Amino acid sequence: MSDTQTLIENRPPSVAALFLERVAVTPDAEAYRYPVPAPSGVGPDEWKSLSWSQAADRVYAIAAGLIELGVRPEQRVALASSTRVEWILADLAIMCAGAATTTVYPSTKSDESAFILSDSGSRVLIAEDAEQLAKAREKRAELPELTHVVVIDSTGVEFSDEEGDWVIGLAELEQRGAAYLEKNADLIREKVAAITRDQLATLIYTSGTTGRPKGVRLPHDNWSYMAKAIAATGLVGRDDIQYLWLPLAHVFGKVLTSGQIEVGHVTAVDGRVDKIIENLPVVRPTYMAAVPRIFEKVYNGVAAKARAGGGAKYKIFQWAAGVGREYARTTQDNFRRTGVASAPFALSAKHKVADTLVFGKIREAFGGNLRACVSGSAALAPDIGFFFAGAGIHVLEGYGLTESSAASFVNPGEAYRTGTVGKPLPGTEVRIADDGEILLRGPGIMEGYHGLPDKTAEVLESDGWFHTGDIGELSPDGYLRITDRKKDLIKTSGGKYIAPAEVEGQFKAVCPYVSNILVHGADRNFCTALIALDEPSILGWAADNGLEGRSYAEVVADPATVKLIDGYVRTLNEGLQRWQTIKKFQILPRDLDIEHGELTPSLKLKRPVVERQYGHLIDEMYAGTREA
Repeated sequence: MSDTQTLIENRPPSVAALFLERVAVTPDAEAYRYPVPAPSGVGPDEWKSLSWSQAADRVYAIAAGLIELGVRPEQRVALASSTRVEWILADLAIMCAGAATTTVYPSTKSDESAFILSDSGSRVLIAEDAEQLAKAREKRAELPELTHVVVIDSTGVEFSDEEGDWVIGLAELEQRGAAYLEKNADLIREKVAAITRDQLATLIYTSGTTGRPKGVRLPHDNWSYMAKAIAATGLVGRDDIQYLWLPLAHVFGKVLTSGQIEVGHVTAVDGRVDKIIENLPVVRPTYMAAVPRIFEKVYNGVAAKARAGGGAKYKIFQWAAGVGREYARTTQDNFRRTGVASAPFALSAKHKVADTLVFGKIREAFGGNLRACVSGSAALAPDIGFFFAGAGIHVLEGYGLTESSAASFVNPGEAYRTGTVGKPLPGTEVRIADDGEILLRGPGIMEGYHGLPDKTAEVLESDGWFHTGDIGELSPDGYLRITDRKKDLIKTSGGKYIAPAEVEGQFKAVCPYVSNILVHGADRNFCTALIALDEPSILGWAADNGLEGRSYAEVVADPATVKLIDGYVRTLNEGLQRWQTIKKFQILPRDLDIEHGELTPSLKLKRPVVERQYGHLIDEMYAGTREA
């Protein structure tokens, strides 16, 4: 048996047990960093730290507080909060109490929040602030099982005598828990020792594009396996500093907390997306995970800044981008063939110049210490991946689903291949069905959908194979390439199949102004596209092209903007098969967003929602045409 197999097969039954081990082994090592805003609200945040033992003191107090409130093993405690250090402490506390976390995005509307709380049978809600508390208060009559709400940030919260201790502050819960522990010193160890592998640890509700979301049941063993498998990849080590901003209510963010506990490195936690650019030079992370939209935004921002610097600067940027992509493709190809990431002398010389002029500044913007980024949740356009690879920011694409505890595949460090999602994590099996669907089996696969045995049976076979709904291809040496969602494949009226994500990804690499694009063409005789533009980028262009001072809606409706985007669509079409080409497009009057339900909280496109919302624009593009 290999060391990797031994590491994974001898895993403890829970991450709660791993956490106790970590605290015992490195009690004084730094575990978490978190920002504290300046008292005046003006000036930079102050970053504070928690050692593993300090984190444990808070985790055990919260766990004991929940037990004192009456929470029992496997009972659900909901967490409705943005990404912050208290989210991680509360989640660990829930697990250490033997209970299970129900994750709720803070952006979730009150009706859907109430459904999740009710469907999960959550007994306690840990709410971030007054806004999240208000949703629970509004729906309290519909939630008879919800016995308490614990508020992390009590600013602006009015505590009512009529409610009794239905609402309490997190600080009070910790105080009560600490007092309870004084009388029951071995309480947490006993609770953690009693946890079994198959005991429910987490309920994550998938963002449904139609109908109600489904609760994915993930037992403790899923996270223990993920922690050990991530460590076994060798991608992260004790000396790493992770910058964690992803939504922890999403499985991608959540799995990163398990890997950190096993490895023992530092995690800097701040979910404020608008603070990422400000935080990176302060935190100086060695690795971070992100979704493709972040890399697209950075790429568009760099391109827009170069264009704003004048024609000469933009030409230098375009030249450097081309050199970087060629260098990345060449070094990756050579590594695949020879095991050495080499490039010819002339290309290496050009790359060195491009690095001095452009790429070094990009790395500094990421903090200067970044070894690698992990990209997941959706496909990254290969041209954007090659651009960052050429810039020395190695984007390792990975793949997984909520139902597989997030991390099923990841690119293997130095041997990564842009355009693929890498190889399976140790212990995960994969096969491709006859219709191209990716099937997975292993310790990371869910137990099933909460209270929905029929839905579970549709995707989970009796022998453990899970149907992902994604289409993909495996290389002879085990690298997986995702081509599309099975249900998202377009079949034109002419019988041709098109993968819209592939076309959309190519357009994002061609057009520096695009934010979101949806390709449409199912049962039609040609393809069309709805295009949403990135507001800062297009307004920057507008200011240089006689449209300064106009609103976003006015700029995107202007004929000059339509002509600009038409040029990029024509460039896209030159690289497509005839039946894939975009014959017509419409620029949307605003960008797609989470608030209107068009994007999931992890920024994935909800196609049915967008097609319903803008059906009239799609109909306009096909009006007057003969449908085959």
